[in-house]
Amino acid sequence: MMLSGDRSRLNITFIAHRSKTVRKLFAIAGLSLGLIGPAIAESQVDLSKLDTGMAGPRAQVLVLGSVHLSGMPKTFKPESLEPVLERLAAFNPQIITIEALSGETCDLMARHPAVYALEDVRTYCRDPAPARAATGLDVPAAIAEVRKTLKDWPAQPTPAQRRRLAATFLAANDSASAFVQWLYLPKSERHVGDGLDAALVALLQKFETRNNESFQIGARLAVRLGLQRLYAVDDHTGDNIYIDDPQRYGQAIQKAWDTAGEAALASRKRQDQLSADSQMLALYRLINQPEAQRLAIDADFAAAMRDASPQHYGQRYVAGWEGRNLRMVANIRAAFADYPGARVLSIVGASHKPWFDNLLGQMQGVDVIDAGKILK
Repeated sequence: MMLSGDRSRLNITFIAHRSKTVRKLFAIAGLSLGLIGPAIAESQVDLSKLDTGMAGPRAQVLVLGSVHLSGMPKTFKPESLEPVLERLAAFNPQIITIEALSGETCDLMARHPAVYALEDVRTYCRDPAPARAATGLDVPAAIAEVRKTLKDWPAQPTPAQRRRLAATFLAANDSASAFVQWLYLPKSERHVGDGLDAALVALLQKFETRNNESFQIGARLAVRLGLQRLYAVDDHTGDNIYIDDPQRYGQAIQKAWDTAGEAALASRKRQDQLSADSQMLALYRLINQPEAQRLAIDADFAAAMRDASPQHYGQRYVAGWEGRNLRMVANIRAAFADYPGARVLSIVGASHKPWFDNLLGQMQGVDVIDAGKILK
């Protein structure tokens, strides 16, 4: 199994949403674009030098391509990530984003069952009902309460304040940020109270040992650096493509993946060996190398683009992937829009990194940091 990418195994539930919506607007838009295409080409503006001579500091964004720790061998121990955490802490990010759906996105998907399959919501979003019962806050109200609380957050919060904020984050469907507040608490203060009931405490305790990069890297690093929250930037609305035959679609994509060359297979094998040996720093160095990323995306997305199915399944697969990445990068940009010159760490599955680096590199006043230099 290829550990570095989101697409190491086919997820038909995710890829083939059960949407019955007829995309007439896209057909109309396509016709309109076809009519004005030449005019658009002639009026393109080069934005690459727009920030030349800009006033103020430039943002520094580091995209860490990550393995999904949920797929690590049973022998994996979170403490093996310490060398990685040390190097990321030296970068000293002020904002950390993670590959998770925000409470807003989960709430949106849950409110549109005709567009988003229920199984997808259950897969990517935690049920907010227990936290709502404990706090009396639904997702929108909890999100508003989080913002209000953090605006006046004291330099030395009490354990009760941290418990209350953890409960509010859970009600906002922001598990990773809730876990940040939980980790700040001394073990003697990790108990029921201030909005946390027994069920929520049990949930937070489970996060302590869950193999998930948002918790084991993002949350633990946030506490080490004195940050109060993480920013969930994943988005599965942009890849909500309509597939008429999920089984045939899955077969076509898998057939494309099966064409991986020897170099790509050797890279996967090396990743698997480093994972088995818990050589996490070496593993992260490898999967963040441009050559390893090139091999991975050629065996995945480039292979899909060569799919010759009459339905053009490969192109649709890549379209969904790019739509997702575009919306994720927009969420990253929004996370530090109010913080010019911020240092930002984005933790994401390694298959996203080439898209993230490319798109973030087009943002004004933003410098993309070489992950290889940080992981030395």
